[in-house]
Amino acid sequence: MESSFAKDLYSESSHLLKVESGSSPTANGDLQDEDGSFWGDSDEELDKASELDREWERRRDQFHTIGYRDGLIAGKEAIAQDGFNIGFKESVLEGYNWGMVRGVTSALACLPEGLKERLIETQEKMNKFQTLNESVHSLSTMDALKLFHDDIMAKKEHLKAASEEASSQNDGSDCSLGNYVGELQSLLLKTPAIESHLSEK
Repeated sequence: MESSFAKDLYSESSHLLKVESGSSPTANGDLQDEDGSFWGDSDEELDKASELDREWERRRDQFHTIGYRDGLIAGKEAIAQDGFNIGFKESVLEGYNWGMVRGVTSALACLPEGLKERLIETQEKMNKFQTLNESVHSLSTMDALKLFHDDIMAKKEHLKAASEEASSQNDGSDCSLGNYVGELQSLLLKTPAIESHLSEK
């Protein structure tokens, strides 16, 4: 009896709720509307909301990807410019001096013998200029670039090592662009008739 009393009480309270709210209760309780949707939402409204969520996710991913690409490109450009500036600063003086060595020795090699004798006092100096010219022109552009690279790496190692042993090893290297420049400078100092504008570091 008590269970039928509970059923009657429940059906009557459901009926009263129906009358007060103007909607009919369903078998699932009072959480659903007449059309079967929960909390007053229709299927169309749920579809629109989920479609908006999907569109939002798609746009967010799209803008995230675009922003990532733009940032990556901007970062590469900034790093590339910095690298270019550093490389230019390290190489312009070396390139200028290397060009001067090639130019001065080539110009002297092309002069007639009589003019060479007036500029260069001794045959020994003349032979040194000729030897320097031959050794400079025996290097290809790629070999000169490799020597330049080796010079830069040796300087970096010298800075890292900072010990006297490493310093003496780096200072004694025979094959470097700086050695060609130094040799030309020493020859020019002993030959005052030839003027040149080698740059100092």
